[in-house]
Amino acid sequence: MGPLEGIRVVEMAGLGAGPLCGMMLADLGASVLVIERPGHQSAEASAHVHEVDPLLRGKMRQPLDLKSPTHVELLREIIGRSQVLLESYRPGVMERLGLGPSVICNNHPSLVYARMTGWGQTGPWAHRAGHDPNYIGATGALFHSGRSAEAPMAPPTLLGDAAGGAALMTSGITSALIPAIRDGRGQVIDGAIAEGTNYLATYAQSFYQAGQLTDQRCSGWLDGGAPWNDTYRTHDEAYMVVAAIEPQFYACLLAQLKLTDHPLFSDLDQWERSRWGEQRAVIAELFESHSRAFWETVFDDGDACVSSMLTYGEARTHPQFQARHAFFEQSGQWFPAPAPRFSDTSWEPADSVEGAAARDYLRVLGVPEAALKALQDYRVSGES
Repeated sequence: MGPLEGIRVVEMAGLGAGPLCGMMLADLGASVLVIERPGHQSAEASAHVHEVDPLLRGKMRQPLDLKSPTHVELLREIIGRSQVLLESYRPGVMERLGLGPSVICNNHPSLVYARMTGWGQTGPWAHRAGHDPNYIGATGALFHSGRSAEAPMAPPTLLGDAAGGAALMTSGITSALIPAIRDGRGQVIDGAIAEGTNYLATYAQSFYQAGQLTDQRCSGWLDGGAPWNDTYRTHDEAYMVVAAIEPQFYACLLAQLKLTDHPLFSDLDQWERSRWGEQRAVIAELFESHSRAFWETVFDDGDACVSSMLTYGEARTHPQFQARHAFFEQSGQWFPAPAPRFSDTSWEPADSVEGAAARDYLRVLGVPEAALKALQDYRVSGES
């Protein structure tokens, strides 16, 4: 069940952002059929997998040999009976397979044809290889991460692949489905991870235009310059996150750190930059004098906007996440539950559906039995 129940998606197997987008569509209730190459997955495609591949959950898998004209024709048949085609190849690959928009969309004008690449379908870098850090590095977003004396480093795969790529493409597909279903007007979506990241940086760039972020790293309050918006090491080599930006939160921070009467802080003027260095030293020494657990207790009450920095392994035990069941267990592993939540449709984790069951789905779509005979010698990797 989900708000996209009844929507049929064909996903061309790929890496990273493409499969993550397909997972999001499946979590929203769409029927997602992954078209895979026959044989075993590459090391790159399986590097994130330990027993369970979360990017395949809720999907059906069918290998096709796209060097075979018979299999290409079968794929055209499947696409023609679906609402969405999602591919994340480099520009020109689908065209060389005879599956480009000029062919597919002309025959199926209501189709949403979603194309995910790093740099977009056009431009001087369109065919250039890249990964998450390359894309976010080109937007300016990477520049403001990390300390000024260290090389910038962003959280792996989150800002580019996951947010700028998969999440925005999911939004684009669901938006394009409205005119497709309502008026029969499909369209091609050109999703570039770099442009998606650039779009997500709109709010941050507005601070840059206003002079709150500059080309000098860690000099502004947003990127680590201010002592009341930073991270601090604790006595047990853990960290606390401080984001006491508004004056009422800053006052609460000083009260809970017992710094209200300290000469560096007593006037509550948090914007006096000349004191930021000395203030940071005082706060850092305080945090390093006790464990993270101690500070969690100190800041459990009050609105200082101070919280502990957790690892991925610790996150699922956070009381807020536990109360809202923000993680689920599958085959002994824990994965984040889908977000946002819908009042009228529930979600339950589902395994991927392989081989014969996927072919049953194609029969339900109405793919002719004669066309399905071409699949008899092909199996999903690992299927018996």
